[in-house]
Amino acid sequence: MDSGLVGAGKQLLHVDIYIDEHQPSRGILALLSRLRPNWKAQDIQMKTFTEGITNQLIGCYVGSLLEPGCVLVRLYGKMTELYVNRDHEVEMFQILHAHRCGPEIYCSFQNGICYEFVRGTVLDDKLLRQPSIYRLIAAEMGKIHSIQPKSGRPVKPVLWTKMSHFLKLVQSSVSSSPAGQWYIGSSADLQKVPSFKTLSQEMESLKRHLSEIDSPTVLCHNDLLTKNIIYNEKEGMVKFIDYEYADYNYQAFDIGNHFNEFAGVNDVNYDLYPSWELQRDWLTAYLESYKHSTGREVTVTEAEVTQLYIQVCKFSLVLLLEGLEYLNIMRLAYAFQQHPYVCRAVEWRGGNISPSYFNNLLFQLAPPTQRKPNHPQLTHHCSNFDGLHLS
Repeated sequence: MDSGLVGAGKQLLHVDIYIDEHQPSRGILALLSRLRPNWKAQDIQMKTFTEGITNQLIGCYVGSLLEPGCVLVRLYGKMTELYVNRDHEVEMFQILHAHRCGPEIYCSFQNGICYEFVRGTVLDDKLLRQPSIYRLIAAEMGKIHSIQPKSGRPVKPVLWTKMSHFLKLVQSSVSSSPAGQWYIGSSADLQKVPSFKTLSQEMESLKRHLSEIDSPTVLCHNDLLTKNIIYNEKEGMVKFIDYEYADYNYQAFDIGNHFNEFAGVNDVNYDLYPSWELQRDWLTAYLESYKHSTGREVTVTEAEVTQLYIQVCKFSLVLLLEGLEYLNIMRLAYAFQQHPYVCRAVEWRGGNISPSYFNNLLFQLAPPTQRKPNHPQLTHHCSNFDGLHLS
């Protein structure tokens, strides 16, 4: 039996089918009989794009993957509903598609969704640094940030709500686990992990400081790592995919979070954090797009670039160390034992934030093969802060 789900003013087809993640073919064929009734089952080909602990993504097509009509079937990971609002994700799909910033979503089913295949190449670290491509990324982000909320309703940044929710999930997991069994690191590293009281206090300090720097609240992707960016060389464009965390948030956060991704995900190297020259060029392209999309004068001044740069530095560095990247690591933190990254000890201190403090934290956060006593690039950016105090 099918029902309707109201997203951005449009009903979405819901097919009452559950697809087995271990043997998905049978369920997918049943689903495609509704979405692509003209396709013959024997002609349908399937390609698995990702198999991770979060989601499983399968492309379905007849003939060629690049031909129109290809369907992506995404199976939700188990228990991801603990930290992802799936109805809200569907709404984000519909809003972004309506503004020509995202693919069309075709339907939902019991444990996933189906949507349009975005043609192009998944970005890698090398492509991410090419000026012609990162300017496209900046322009696309500026366009998305210009999308206004429905009916002009006031919106609040989702950052603090999400951080609080993550902390509660972790606390619940630890409380329900036998003593010490939630943590897979050494006892010495365990002693460096902050208490939940300390984490909560750190979050409140961040909230007080970052709420005062006047970064606008805009529609953000909130998870713009390389694998969530598709580059179409033929059409000279980029598109962002995966909207599980898309929501209204601080403008400078979305940019800063993306800049953090320059350092990599698995093999983290903060020497790859974008230079001031790259950031200046990126931010200029972003502001030109953002201003154009919001109907303002496109001319961008040096003062505007510098102001946004300072805001981005505070979000990218402070949240990298004090919260966001730590919480990104803990996206599935309700089950600590599944996440080896949690073993990376983070040294937490209160008081003034200094370049040496940043370096110490970065040293603790980086994996053993990437640890370095100093990170000159980040020290440079930290030194640009005009007196950052969090206590």
